[in-house]
Amino acid sequence: MDLEKIDQYRWRIPMSGKMKVPGIIYGSEKMLSEVRKDNSIQQVANVAVLPGIVKYSLAMPDVHLGYGFPIGGVAAFDWNEGVISPGGVGYDINCGCRLITTSLELSDIKGRMKGLVDALFNTIPTGVGSSGNIRLNRSQERKVCVEGAKWAVKNGYGIPEDIEHTEEGGALPGANPDRVSDRAFERGKDQLGTLGSGNHFLEVGLVEKVFEPKTASAFGLHEGQVTVLIHSGSRGFGYQICDDSLHRLTQHVRTLDIELPDRQLSCAYLNSPQGRDYFSAMACAANYAWANRQILMHLTRETFQRYLQMSPKELNMRLVYDVAHNIAKKEEHIVDGEKRTLCVHRKGATRAFPAGHPDVPIAYRDVGQPVLIPGDMGRSSYVMVGTEKAMEDTFGSCCHGAGRLLSRHAAVKKARGRAIYREMEDKGIFVRAHGRSTLAEEMPEAYKDISDVVDVAHNAGIAKKVVKLRPLGVIKG
Repeated sequence: MDLEKIDQYRWRIPMSGKMKVPGIIYGSEKMLSEVRKDNSIQQVANVAVLPGIVKYSLAMPDVHLGYGFPIGGVAAFDWNEGVISPGGVGYDINCGCRLITTSLELSDIKGRMKGLVDALFNTIPTGVGSSGNIRLNRSQERKVCVEGAKWAVKNGYGIPEDIEHTEEGGALPGANPDRVSDRAFERGKDQLGTLGSGNHFLEVGLVEKVFEPKTASAFGLHEGQVTVLIHSGSRGFGYQICDDSLHRLTQHVRTLDIELPDRQLSCAYLNSPQGRDYFSAMACAANYAWANRQILMHLTRETFQRYLQMSPKELNMRLVYDVAHNIAKKEEHIVDGEKRTLCVHRKGATRAFPAGHPDVPIAYRDVGQPVLIPGDMGRSSYVMVGTEKAMEDTFGSCCHGAGRLLSRHAAVKKARGRAIYREMEDKGIFVRAHGRSTLAEEMPEAYKDISDVVDVAHNAGIAKKVVKLRPLGVIKG
């Protein structure tokens, strides 16, 4: 597919065929050569065909092939005339990331990192189908669906300040448990407080470099500080909600006057019963994910305190922010000089609101929203901050991570005969995971270089670099 170069970091897919808006891809020339190897550019164009789409179909610099929408895809639809699509959210609804600070410096954990990683791995359930120590009855599950992270804090898994520093206060409005299947509830009843598998992780890191001292200070970050990143989602509960919704909407869209370029883009009009049902079920999964990450943070706090024999006050483990990566949200944006209500789909993309926005926590209102961009387990992660340019150009959105270069099968093949855990340890990074295949699938070469991805976002102005984090220890599913 032919692309037009807009500037050094943006490329346009011109309107053709049934496209209602152009596509825009963020990336360098080097990165674009990799993107052309899969079908994600065509997926950006396919999304531009959907009814009610506004301005353009977007791809962030970590873009790669996904289900229906590309991963790294952003698209906004008019709330009254547009559609909502499960493919624009993803199977792992509200897969997201939270960053935690501590009072620790590197010297405080010198020689103890391996033991700390072992303690975390032994405490936090990981892996496919893993279950935790929390067993919910149906009534409790329904409350989690509505209350999200607030349910976790009310039940002793955290402190009120955690809620203030979570996107949407940890609970997306509009959740309706009546729209969730029995099968989803069954899968979710024992998975709260579990990390999961695939690219989910808990990473103990170090603030290696500060780019914006004022913003870093507002976020409570400083050079040499030990941090924790947690990346997980709605587990089997959200997966089942997506699967159920896709089945229903694949049937439903056949009754509509919508010609889809890809059946994976099954959808419903937002103002239809089917569209409202999916949004309500999706919100339940999003809230389950926020509760899950809140409980994972609580388990992390307890593990640090127990292993390092520190009091909560001494450790001072504080949530910087929690952001969603796979979600559809009702938001107001300026489109051609007019304020409009939109449904913004972010799939493998994160919100990046600027200073002064009312949805940014009061503590960060003067600088902007923290934007968390985790990398692979062998390189860096970044904290960025949202900008006004993101509001103008990307519906207040940015990339969410490095983006895969290799499929899981290709990564396992490339890792054959290698000891990935030993390679990580040689770099000073202690890694624990269930099985060698997990480490092979998630090895650093399977992902784009996070610094390249972040540089595109930074130079394009859709987020600004604040600090760089270096991994010290990682647990994987």
